[in-house]
Amino acid sequence: MAKRIYHIGLTVFDMERSIHFYRDVLGLQFQGEILMQGPETDAMFQRKNCRARVAYLNGSERQDAPPVELIQFLDDETDRQAGDLFTTSISELCFHTEDAEETYHHLQEHGVECLSEPQTFDFTDAGFGKSKAFYFRDPDGIILEMMQPL
Repeated sequence: MAKRIYHIGLTVFDMERSIHFYRDVLGLQFQGEILMQGPETDAMFQRKNCRARVAYLNGSERQDAPPVELIQFLDDETDRQAGDLFTTSISELCFHTEDAEETYHHLQEHGVECLSEPQTFDFTDAGFGKSKAFYFRDPDGIILEMMQPL
């Protein structure tokens, strides 16, 4: 059975733009890139002659911290739709920050679309504590979240 999260995959349209965003704007470390192709790749993605450029970035040095996996399909048309919190799918990918306000202003300075200013939540009664969080979008419109435990 499943033991832990190995990585979180996001399909992107422009790999260079996405690597720049996740590495240079969000501050994740680029771990490497692979090209997937061949019969195994065709079977996995259910496409003939499928080629996928795949890059890994992580914000942690820990071996058990799952990286973000960026996937750009080559030679195939990618259906480009912005993320929607109210559609069945992965609603957002959440990142930890030490300072939500500072991170929010940093993203604003880089022209990142933020869906709100940082909001404070208190779920102490439910055992989850307090936090400050906000949603924002990556260059492909994928919804991301930044959270600061308080």
